[in-house]
Amino acid sequence: MVNGLEANQAQIQRILQSKVFRTSEIQRNLFNYLAEKSLAGTADALKEYIIGLDVFAKPATYDPRQESVVRMHVARLRQKLAEYYRTEGADDPVIVDLPKGGFKVVFEVRRIEPEAPLPPPRSYRLEQVLAACLVVAIALSAYFGLRLWRIERGQSPVNVARQRTWTPELQQLWAPILSSNRRLMVCLSTPLFIRVPGFGFVRESTSNDWSSDSDLTSISSLQEAMHVSGAEPTYGFTGVGTASGAFLLGQFLAQRQQDVLLTRSDLISMPEIAMDNVVFLGPVTGKQMEAIPEDEQLVLEAQGIRNLKPRPGEPSFISEHPPRGAQDVEESHALITQVPGLYGNGQILHFSGNQISSILAAVQAFTDPNLARTLVAKLKGPNGAIPRSYQIVLKVRSMDDMPIEISYVLHRELSTAKQSASAARP
Repeated sequence: MVNGLEANQAQIQRILQSKVFRTSEIQRNLFNYLAEKSLAGTADALKEYIIGLDVFAKPATYDPRQESVVRMHVARLRQKLAEYYRTEGADDPVIVDLPKGGFKVVFEVRRIEPEAPLPPPRSYRLEQVLAACLVVAIALSAYFGLRLWRIERGQSPVNVARQRTWTPELQQLWAPILSSNRRLMVCLSTPLFIRVPGFGFVRESTSNDWSSDSDLTSISSLQEAMHVSGAEPTYGFTGVGTASGAFLLGQFLAQRQQDVLLTRSDLISMPEIAMDNVVFLGPVTGKQMEAIPEDEQLVLEAQGIRNLKPRPGEPSFISEHPPRGAQDVEESHALITQVPGLYGNGQILHFSGNQISSILAAVQAFTDPNLARTLVAKLKGPNGAIPRSYQIVLKVRSMDDMPIEISYVLHRELSTAKQSASAARP
């Protein structure tokens, strides 16, 4: 711990009053408690049982071996601290951390490094950053490498040149994002997995927020059923389709947008969604979906796409058709959603689907000139412009997880009433 009690106390208050912590009273109370004990020099003696009594008002019969509420919230506190220093606290003079293995909060004065000369902008830097981050994110790196190799193998020089061609249709699709001075945030879907000591990783399909009371209850029940404890959250995995789509999107954007950041769905904050342009890749649930209009008419579900307001001749549910055999063609669907950001600021573009091929196909539809021409022809109105808010369903026929045919199914123009109402609030 560095010298400067007043500086450390000021930093604690700065964190407690931040947007990251402002909406979570439990995390505020826990952080304040641990920080005070650490400044007083008594944190080394803290036990899980004592924290349960003091912070969570557990009864004297509380048994940490049977109930992991303290460990769960401490793990969530570490995530919130990381989120704070990635956003609001990026330039704070004191760095506060909660190392694993204990409950002691540590303080460190931020080192001010001399600014190094900025390298000249290079068009391939985005590709390198995306590729490096994706390799870390994917658990099955060998499988991911195989998919990327197949993508590259299937592209002829003619197709590569065609993908790099900037056409009027591509300009129309990307204008709301690329013509803006806002940063572009590429966000990869990273669903919640639970690391269970001595067992491995568990995925509960309905749980995506470690801080949610309902999810905590579900996880506690899981631990009781398995007779284990000490479960911790991890968001270090993403789907192969999401990663492959991000790889292709990185190649496309590297030539046209310099200010691009890569993040994960568990780390992106609502202020970032409100201030930046965001491209989501893969299924995204929880707080991020608050940015989607209330009048969305097409919803991705586990077995297909729900058509909430079917028009005459349209199905109310568009089903997936898995292959019957190893050599059979798989039929899935991609859902593309483009809407204004929170309060009408910025733009949100969401490529989603249930299969590897569907997410990849959604990205291809926005980067291939021929597919873009088809989408614009379907979307544009009598004045030749396309709406700012819409959803598109694509049918994707694939073999071996690779799209071999991508076709338009239907689209909906969405109302921006939600954004307009939000912007009008004082």
